[in-house]
Parts: sequence; C-alpha cells; structure tokens
Amino acid sequence: MRNDPTLRPPGRLPAHPDSYYAATAATLPEHPPLDGDLSCDVCVVGGGYSGLSAALHLAERSYSVVLLEAARLGWGASGRNGGQINSGLRVGAAELVAGFGRDAARRLWDLAEAAKALVRERIARHAIACDYKPGTLTAAVKRAHLAGLAAEVACLNEVFGYAAARLLSRQEVAAMVATDRYHGGVFDGGGAHLHPLNYALGLASAAAAAGARLFEGSPATAIETGAETRVRTPHGTVRARFVVLCCNGYLDRLEPRLAAKMLPIANYILATEPLGEARAAALIPGDIAVHDSKFVVDYYRLSADRRLLFGGGETYSDAAPADLKAFVRRHMLRVFPQLADARIDYAWGGRLAITLNRLPHLGRLEPNLFFAHGYSGQGVALAGLAGKLIAEAIAGTAERFDVFARLRHRDLPGGMRLRRPAMVLGMLYYALRDRL
Repeated sequence: MRNDPTLRPPGRLPAHPDSYYAATAATLPEHPPLDGDLSCDVCVVGGGYSGLSAALHLAERSYSVVLLEAARLGWGASGRNGGQINSGLRVGAAELVAGFGRDAARRLWDLAEAAKALVRERIARHAIACDYKPGTLTAAVKRAHLAGLAAEVACLNEVFGYAAARLLSRQEVAAMVATDRYHGGVFDGGGAHLHPLNYALGLASAAAAAGARLFEGSPATAIETGAETRVRTPHGTVRARFVVLCCNGYLDRLEPRLAAKMLPIANYILATEPLGEARAAALIPGDIAVHDSKFVVDYYRLSADRRLLFGGGETYSDAAPADLKAFVRRHMLRVFPQLADARIDYAWGGRLAITLNRLPHLGRLEPNLFFAHGYSGQGVALAGLAGKLIAEAIAGTAERFDVFARLRHRDLPGGMRLRRPAMVLGMLYYALRDRL
C-alpha cells in the first residue's frame, strides 16, 4: 500500500495518506518514536480506534500505558475509512438470531448499540470536532434484496425493540438520494457519520491527557510473552504486565496465531471538488450517509465542505490500482452520472480486516496478551468498544468482553499460505453475483 511506514526516510515520521481527511485534519501533532527501554502496566500496539480507546480507558483507570504506533496515530483504517457508523454488526440482526438464538443475538446487538453510544459520549466529553451527523440509509440495488431488508427491519423492531429503522419504498429512497439506481431501502435514524481521522485524533488527545504515553514511528518487531511481557521496536523495548494487540489489517506476521483468522483487503475512496451548497443538497437532501446492499459495497456521504466522499471497489493484494481516481470514479458514476463534470480532488485506499464469520475477533492468546481486530467494515464504532472491553477485562470485569471472546473464529481456508487465494476466489464469486 502507499505510504508504507517501513519506506520512510530515517528519522522522519511517515505522512498520513494523501486523503481528504488528512488535508482537513483538525491537528496532526507528532509524537516521538520510542528510543530506549520503558516499563508500564499495559503496552498497547496499534494507534487506531481500538488501541486509542484501550489506552484511554486504561489510563482513566490509573493504569500506566504505553502505546506504540508503527506510523502515525490514525494512519491505518481509522483515519481512512468512509466515516459511517451503522447499527449492529456486519452480520444482520435476523442472521444473528438464526445463528445464535434470541438471547445471544440480543447480547451482541446490545453491545453494538453500546458501541454507538460510546462514540457519542466520547465526542461530547472531549469536545471532538469531527462533523458528527445522524442518519444512514441502506439502499437496495436489486428488487430481490427488498425481502431481506424487510425481514431485517421486522427483526430489529419486534425482536430487539429497535424503532429507529424503517423500510422505505423506491419513491422514498429517490427523495433521499438523487439516483434511480435503487428499488427501496432502510433508513436508520440511529446510524451516523463523521470525519474519521479527526475522531481518532480526538481520542489520541484524550488518551494523552489521561496520562497514556504515545509513540509514533515505533513498529513492534517482536513480542516476548511470560510473567512479564516484552515488546521490541527498532530502537527500544517496553516491559509490561499486559500487552494489547490492535493492529487489525496491518498485523501482518507479528502474531502468527492470529494472522490466519482474518484477511486484509484494500478498499478505496475519492473526494470530489466542493460541489456547492445547492448541488450537494440536491444530491443527498438529508445529508445522510448511504451504503448499498451489494456484497462489494458502494458507500458515500457529503463532507462538511460539500464534497461527495464516495467509496467503492476492492482489491485483494497489496498492489493498489495505478489510477485510484479513475478506479473509484467508475463506481461513482454508476450511481451519480450527473457528476461526470465534477473534478476529483483526492483518492486514497487502505486495509481493513475481515473474518470468516464477519464478526469481530476479540480474545486472549495468553493470560496477559489481549487482542482485537476483524471488524469486517463495521469498525468505526465497534473498534472503540473493543478497546473499552479489553480495558474492562484487564481491570477484572470480563463479562462483556467474553460475549465476543466466546465467539468461534475458524482459520481462513488454506491457513497463512493459501488464505488469500482461497478467499479471493470466494469474494470474486460474490462480486460477480453483484453484477448479475
């Protein structure tokens, strides 16, 4: 991927990707690389939502915390994503009930609701300026998708008592989004969208203010477990009672016991030129975030300065398309052909991590080695909750953490060596179904 932190010149921190988010970040303060040896209660590896949330909640509990980030805080998926906060998990409510039963499904749903509430609470408590706005729409690309969306809304309303979601007709969706592509959809008043990098940087500022020590440009190169763990970096070592791994799609081979249970995939986003208030309002009158019902999802929303932020297209290797703007623009014009004259100012990509069952993967590898990853596209809210649940578990209250930790996660087909070709074949099959 672009901006690989291992390619930076010696002594310099890597830049955030050349994205709209980095260009409009409220502040990009630099934290020093780790140089020397430190001791602490908890060493957190990874400076995205999960790691920053874990560091913040642990520091608030008076634990001494060191956080190591290989590149810059928010450099990975937490600073590059579509900024959408969708209700529930990547697995739908009706599917959760069918797979786990009502009681277990309700426990998972309640945690997902707690994840959304945590985002709102942290934004309010720390005055994080991240353009938070309510409202999301799931748009049906095919008429055949409407039955599933109707069943989902019925489950949410009747089983989970969630009244913020409602089924929409084709005409109602057309009034919300200026395209004739959709056959109907679901509006969720409990969903939201925000500036993801500014939210991550707000969490970082809050964690530092609570006493966490944050280090950038400090990739973990090895973890030695035992009664006291050691995390090694190129220029230092951290000794800790606990280690928390929050690397998600950038875990690579740091911990082989985890790597085979998730597949990093790359997704891409563009930002148009500012469209002006009238044109932007005509495009998405309610200023909501939209994603569709395809397997390879299109997702989009308006920025604070009235650009269209549009995500679409995936790749399954580390090689990004040669022309990112053209790659994503093709997807955008299928939805909004009226934007053919709009200039594309930014395009960027990044890795997310998916699990075989599309559910988050949290757990312990050793009594003092925790991890969280694999949000499968639902990480804006769930990743922050994962960090809080790990903090609770380290502090001795693991009941909520164990709801996720008890979920069964199988290795991807083929293990580390063959996981990518096996999963790519499966994903290409579903991507082909999107076009039929």
